[in-house]
Amino acid sequence: MRISDLLAIEELRLTLLAGDPAREFGTVHITDLPEPGRYLGGGELVLSGLMWWHEPGDSARFVAALAEAGVAALGAGQAWLGHVPGDLVTACRAAGLPLIEVPTEVSFRTLAELVVPRLSGDVREALGSHRRLVAAMAEGAGLPELFRLTAAELGVTGAVVSASGEVIVGAADDPARLATAYLTATRLPALAGDTTIFAVGRGHRAAGWALACDGDLLGRADVGYELAACVALERSRMEEGRRVERRLIEQLVAAALAEADLPELNAGLRTCGIEAAEPYTIVNATVSGQGAAPGPAALGGQVVEELLGREAVAAVVPAVDGDGAVAVVPLRERTASEVADRLRAGVRVLSALPGTRVCVGLSGALTGAAAVKGGVEEAGHARRLAEARAGGVVTSDEIYTHALLLATVPVDVRRSFTARLLAPLLDYDRTHQSELVRTLRVYLDCAGSWNACAERLHVHVNTVRYRVRRIEELTGRDLSAMADRVDLFLALRDAGPPR
Repeated sequence: MRISDLLAIEELRLTLLAGDPAREFGTVHITDLPEPGRYLGGGELVLSGLMWWHEPGDSARFVAALAEAGVAALGAGQAWLGHVPGDLVTACRAAGLPLIEVPTEVSFRTLAELVVPRLSGDVREALGSHRRLVAAMAEGAGLPELFRLTAAELGVTGAVVSASGEVIVGAADDPARLATAYLTATRLPALAGDTTIFAVGRGHRAAGWALACDGDLLGRADVGYELAACVALERSRMEEGRRVERRLIEQLVAAALAEADLPELNAGLRTCGIEAAEPYTIVNATVSGQGAAPGPAALGGQVVEELLGREAVAAVVPAVDGDGAVAVVPLRERTASEVADRLRAGVRVLSALPGTRVCVGLSGALTGAAAVKGGVEEAGHARRLAEARAGGVVTSDEIYTHALLLATVPVDVRRSFTARLLAPLLDYDRTHQSELVRTLRVYLDCAGSWNACAERLHVHVNTVRYRVRRIEELTGRDLSAMADRVDLFLALRDAGPPR
């Protein structure tokens, strides 16, 4: 079939933007993969919704892949971007690839229904299932319907899981295992036991989704790629609904930090879906590490939303100290500690991702708009303590101790303080194979009791007295003085647990 014959179908209202209308094509292939070349045999009319387009450089890569595969023409739909990017037209002209504009009101299903009957019988059969899947997504089918159709049309089953091990859709016996396989794979798709893992979208894996297809699909990767593209499209639709909610959270937190009037704060809290007497907690999070785009705060917000699901919406508020993402989470018959447990479970799974650190702080249970500012400050302090511990989840219960004071002191200052106090004891222990540091730790834990310390160390009380004198001589500190005890206690805490 010639492109000119296709353009002549009046009801399609197609426009040739570049290339030769006399070019012939023998089949139709629908794809939104960023580099689909390996799944093309040549001579196709490729229809694409341009979901792969994020920046101008993407067009040149996509067109180069089509040209190398010998594609006959490209049909670009307007539904995703609302237009055909100019750089795509330029790239097609440079490559000599005909480019057809498909108007927004013309679905790929309509186009295929008119074109496929004019092609060979084998081609019609091959396109049938694929066309029904693409048409279903174009008409707004959700993920459950997509998976039902995929199982019926292609015989492919499986699930979509988040990076923290939550099942988004489908069925999975061990979602945490699948999430770990997704996080640790050097490249995707990858085979994890009897399951093939595909990435959904191109975002950071810490906030990503994984498509887990039952069986070995490495030989049919095009099916997995296309299904993953459909899932990514649905996820983008879901994201659109959260943009307004994020702005509302941002406005509420900014108003609270600016100490706005209480009626304004109450109205803002209600707009965020929380009534005045309803308890809530505030989460502050960052995710940092290798390739942590779009930044620690924005990525932290994405991770919190994935960890807590639809009940959490996180916003990046510039006024928040440390640039963490803030989420106001209604408790709704749960406690703040239960929310913390759920966050910890997800962070444990995410810890499998190499070079990535997730830091989450959680306020206590709060009520009323007047508590927002204090809750934001609490969650921020808790998150900074999590950062001082190299990641994890910290609640407000943990920050009202000396641990928060240590976390606010610069790392180099803490290290210098610890080394200055403990270096003489560590050197003495190494030289004499003694246990002065351990004795000091136990002695302070026993509140300076000679007998209790001797009992825990399984030594004579006179041995404890001798060791304490040596500690005082080496450090120049008096262990009968509270101030010196506090200094040594903090140095030991910052040095970490005993080896």
